Amino acid sequence: MSDILCITLNPTLDLSNEVDRVVPTHKMRVRNQRQDVGGGGINVARVVAELGGAADALVLSGGASGTLLEAGLKALPVGVHVFPMAGDVRIAFMVYEQQTGQEYRFVPEGPLVSEAELQPLLDFLETHPARFVVASGSLPRGLAAETYARMARIARRTGARFVLDASGDVLSAALDEGGIFLFKPSLSELEKLAGQSLSIEAASQFAGDLVARGSVENVALTLGADGAMLIHAEGVFRMPAIPVPVRSAVGAGDSFVGAMVWALSQGQGMREAFRFGVAAGAAAVMTPGTELCRRADILSLYAKACADQHEAQAARWTAG
Repeated sequence: MSDILCITLNPTLDLSNEVDRVVPTHKMRVRNQRQDVGGGGINVARVVAELGGAADALVLSGGASGTLLEAGLKALPVGVHVFPMAGDVRIAFMVYEQQTGQEYRFVPEGPLVSEAELQPLLDFLETHPARFVVASGSLPRGLAAETYARMARIARRTGARFVLDASGDVLSAALDEGGIFLFKPSLSELEKLAGQSLSIEAASQFAGDLVARGSVENVALTLGADGAMLIHAEGVFRMPAIPVPVRSAVGAGDSFVGAMVWALSQGQGMREAFRFGVAAGAAAVMTPGTELCRRADILSLYAKACADQHEAQAARWTAG
């Protein structure tokens, strides 16, 4: 078993397709269909593996679609731990419209899951300590908003660093529990948490308050075209966006988290891990459909980001 456990309570079979133009009523012939296993934690594990690391995927799975999910997982270079549920794994559908470059994403809410079906996964976390526990993605129907907070509590007992990528009531409950090592929101997710629109400066302050009160140690805030910020006790570290051709936004946030956790597991400091996260997020949007990021693209973009930052720093010193 690896030192990185990636939890997916609401996994998906992701189908991506391309069409010339999306029109109502008419039958549209799609092409270049691709099927991938997905869901936040699974995507994180895929990225860790793509970068040469080792990760284990913990998933709830059931139904005929669950059989396909499990077969897809076993074909990947990740450890797989399946916890059965009565419901079917959801199937998500994405269409890329070639004429406009627009992407349409249809994501079902997922099955109804009981507390009894969740308990074996929680027991696994208690008895299989790891260095990193990553909880990413939505909860299936039926599970309490405190589910990730319970996992954070278990991670604290076992000495694991708990990494969270969630939103809504689930996120609020986990932050109230506290002790989160790393939290990766987008600006819109942070605004929902704050209950209001936030400027970049206000978002930085809000994230800083979460750090100051002990809810989380590190916040990696993604800002789209405005780049990203790392907020922690040492201050605020900001990186501009890396300009790349955009094909699909699917999995960009999961790629960010996966690359950060991989870098941290390799002994990199938080700022270097953050740079890897920014590079992986940019690399993910370069690939079509649900492919996620590629190792060569991540390393190339990481090197470019480091060079650009060094040049900018040198220019500031010269100007000073």
